[in-house]
Amino acid sequence: MKARERFRAKANLKLREEDAGDTPLRDPGGRDKLSKDEIKQQERDTTTALTAHIAQLQEMLYAQRERKLLVVLQGMDTSGKDGTIRALFSQINPMGLRGVTFKAPSIKELSHDYLWRVHSQVPAKGEITIFNRSHYEDVLITIVQNMIDEKECKRRYAHIRDFERMLAETGTVVVKIFLHISKEEQRKRLQERLDDPEKQWKFDEGDIVQRKRWDEYQRAYERAIVATDADHAPWYVIPADSKIHRNLLVSTLLLEIMEGLKLSFPEPDPRLSKLKIA
Repeated sequence: MKARERFRAKANLKLREEDAGDTPLRDPGGRDKLSKDEIKQQERDTTTALTAHIAQLQEMLYAQRERKLLVVLQGMDTSGKDGTIRALFSQINPMGLRGVTFKAPSIKELSHDYLWRVHSQVPAKGEITIFNRSHYEDVLITIVQNMIDEKECKRRYAHIRDFERMLAETGTVVVKIFLHISKEEQRKRLQERLDDPEKQWKFDEGDIVQRKRWDEYQRAYERAIVATDADHAPWYVIPADSKIHRNLLVSTLLLEIMEGLKLSFPEPDPRLSKLKIA
């Protein structure tokens, strides 16, 4: 089964703790005879090979300047959005790659509709853009924190569906990924940040406050994903308790999607083949 089929969000999506662990795509043969360390190294090596292939396809995407790729990464705090970006795109030419992080909106941004700041950041032709958090914060934290009511939340789902359909119809391939970690794994990662002096800068006391509403956020994610999943803008739920395994699954998924675009370099210009540089 392809990764696109296996991890596509279900219509009756339920985010269960047990689904956040390792989910092998397939047994490469003899896996049951390998130690845990050997399996981890095998997955690292496979991810490196996959990301190298993604980098080759990205060069074709950039050369063609026709299609665009928007990767939306969402997940609870510590789910690994930054780590996923580093692992998957470290080999890509930065000329065709752009990362965008959406934080609390500024006064200027609040004076516009909530999608205004998002639309200006979508990818240009030939570009891959990664949203580290996104417009989905406006139907997640807002509903959990009672900033909007149910009626407004449903209206925003409709806005988002229309927005993403417009992107797709104008050449943008939209890929939305939810990094699914368990509550226990989040506890471990938050504690690691506190215990490591070099990582304490990542810790925000607000993370503890949000953690207390874990179940509410899980339900908000379920609703948002189901309400906005579409063939032109699909949601994928990736198990993310294991960082190494997460990177393997996401790289497998993105490579499948990019291969499906049938990318190639532009046809060479016959006139240039006769040109001699003095």
